[in-house]
Amino acid sequence: MIRIAVANQKGGVGKTTTAINLATALAAIGWKVLLIDIDPQGNASTGLGISSQDRRASSYDVLLGEKTVEEAAIETRVPRLDLLPATVDLSGAEVELVSLDERTHRLENALNDTPTGRWDLVLMDCPPSLGLLTVNALVAARQLLIPLQCEFFALEGLSQLLQTVERVRSGFNPDLSILGVALTMYDRRNNLSGQVADDVRACLGTTVFETVVPRNVRLSEAPSHGIPALVYDLKCPGSEAYLQLARELLQRLPQPAEAA
Repeated sequence: MIRIAVANQKGGVGKTTTAINLATALAAIGWKVLLIDIDPQGNASTGLGISSQDRRASSYDVLLGEKTVEEAAIETRVPRLDLLPATVDLSGAEVELVSLDERTHRLENALNDTPTGRWDLVLMDCPPSLGLLTVNALVAARQLLIPLQCEFFALEGLSQLLQTVERVRSGFNPDLSILGVALTMYDRRNNLSGQVADDVRACLGTTVFETVVPRNVRLSEAPSHGIPALVYDLKCPGSEAYLQLARELLQRLPQPAEAA
């Protein structure tokens, strides 16, 4: 089971939009995908049309050991895409996890207990912080995908995230690797977007995906309808970018499935 964390401690960089649309694209080619919403805001759950009333079990219950991943996961309107939703209970999980055994490995242990073949790929949508919830996702993941907004302050946050990744590697998960950095919210009318993109590529080279996700109104509208942008408007520039990003992602995965 391929495990990818989608993380960046800076908010508003397109983590959830990236996680939802990549999960949709991979499900569309025949993969069995699980999207884990581990952000207390629950935006990935809302963006897939799962109301608060339908979240009877959540990633909170899994982290505390009260539910298995299979018991808590629910189907979405996208075929072959399941969701482990988030609830507001996650807001207090950081404090509750401190007193538990293996507090950094709770999500990893839960995924390890999942039957082989249940899902081909797991995407984890992390909160905009570097707390225990994000650390749990980084410990459980084997690859990290970093959405990076094409703005100046995003570069400062990236260095902090890379330092955290190194600490997680040395202390908890030596198998964690960076799958790639995805440039998001690119505005071709703004010279700064191009400068940031050039700077990131100069620093990280081929780690940065070739595909750049543009600012796009349709990407912003889709969550209000409870469906991924790929379903809302397949032909909009944002959807086309995420389809291309999914193709790039497939080429970088260590275990490409036959469906690809």
